Amino acid sequence: MSSAEHSVVHLILGAAGGIGSAVCRRLAAGGATVALAGRPSDRLDELARELGAVKWDLDVSEPTRVESVVAEVQQRFGRLDGVANCIGSLLLKPAHLTSFEEWHGVISANLTSAFAVVRSAAKAMQQHGGSIVLVSSAAARIGLANHEAIAAAKAGVIGLTLSAAATYASKGIRVNAVAPGLVRTPMTRRIWDNAKSAEMSQAMHALGRLGEPDDVASLITWLLDPSNSWVTGQVVGVDGGLGSVQSRT
Repeated sequence: MSSAEHSVVHLILGAAGGIGSAVCRRLAAGGATVALAGRPSDRLDELARELGAVKWDLDVSEPTRVESVVAEVQQRFGRLDGVANCIGSLLLKPAHLTSFEEWHGVISANLTSAFAVVRSAAKAMQQHGGSIVLVSSAAARIGLANHEAIAAAKAGVIGLTLSAAATYASKGIRVNAVAPGLVRTPMTRRIWDNAKSAEMSQAMHALGRLGEPDDVASLITWLLDPSNSWVTGQVVGVDGGLGSVQSRT
């Protein structure tokens, strides 16, 4: 029997992103077998080599591909204990300037991908249970200007999380979500790499700083951990207080 059959197996979608890669490194350091999935890129290839992990190419515009990846991971390792969806996008535009093409892109990347993960992972985990972790946003819980599309998509993730947690609890499948504030990742670089916008964004967070990928990854890793088996249906803010606490300014 291989070492992979002895260890916990987790599939991370969006593995090459800022948060996804931090999750993968934490899980691997903890001894888990980590399966990587994401858009084909040099970063995904490099992460797979770094961790000695197997990777699957995944196009977010093809949600049915998620099901085949989940099935292939389960077949290869003989089990699947946890899945985290770190796929996402960011669009900051008021509604009247947002095209329907942009709208559908945001919904596809953030909400449809999450639904595809729940749909596929729930099938795979029917017999033995497991943990599904989705990524929402503080923007879904507090009104932020120019966030209409992304806030709507991430609010949908919250609704999906709560309903799926209720549906699959009897099967031992836990479904939770994290709701980050602004995190310093490649996707958000155009915000935090600009001194003025970074200062404004930082002031919105009560703790007075922007998030780092590991801030969110630590919580996702905790929610995936089978030892935390009495936690489901939770949407946990890891946002420096943005979604619930008035800033100091």
